[in-house]
Amino acid sequence: MDTTTILLVEDEESLASFMTTELELEGYKVICAKDGQMALDLFNKEQITLILLDWMLPEYDGLTVLRRIRKVSDVPVIMITARSQTSDIRMALDQGLDDYITKPFEIEELLARIRVILRRLKRENESAHLYCFGPFKLDLLKHQFLVNDQEVHLTPKEFSLMYSLMKNPGVVQTRDDLLNQIWGYEFDGQTNTVDVYIRALRNKLGDYRDLIKTVRGIGYVLGDRS
Repeated sequence: MDTTTILLVEDEESLASFMTTELELEGYKVICAKDGQMALDLFNKEQITLILLDWMLPEYDGLTVLRRIRKVSDVPVIMITARSQTSDIRMALDQGLDDYITKPFEIEELLARIRVILRRLKRENESAHLYCFGPFKLDLLKHQFLVNDQEVHLTPKEFSLMYSLMKNPGVVQTRDDLLNQIWGYEFDGQTNTVDVYIRALRNKLGDYRDLIKTVRGIGYVLGDRS
């Protein structure tokens, strides 16, 4: 598993040192910044998993740092703040803040909030490579295709074809589109190559073969046309 890298942006040295020690004990890699400009510079250089961001900082305050990061990234941000006014917190949440904790805080509470966000990230990463449609499930990482949770062996081209259909259900794809996606623009064969592979793919789908529909004169679609 990749190391979780936390960017800790805190200008109070004693607090930053304490938090770094506790985070490292939990197995996280910690990169520290003591002002807003340094935070932005490090964010642009490093692969950051999560940001712990103090609100009151030299150079740029935490809200400014958050706004600039949100222009380019959805990396999770937890704000660490002495501000408790609802209007301030609401403003930060509207700018894309994921969570906040007010000073003083218990380190166990902060660690729990970090774990919640990391679990959410894990679920999102897992679902990013998993495609489901009706009885079909296609896993890009495992290179696995399932029908009603039973694995069906597909050739590499059949797998790519099924992937193209499953990532765009309800969208009609022309034969040329499928040729370009799977065989590449340099392919100089016939467009009926797609028809041959669709036929083979349908044969492997058994009772669900009709979920891949032919759009006469155009191409194919998984499920009903959108």
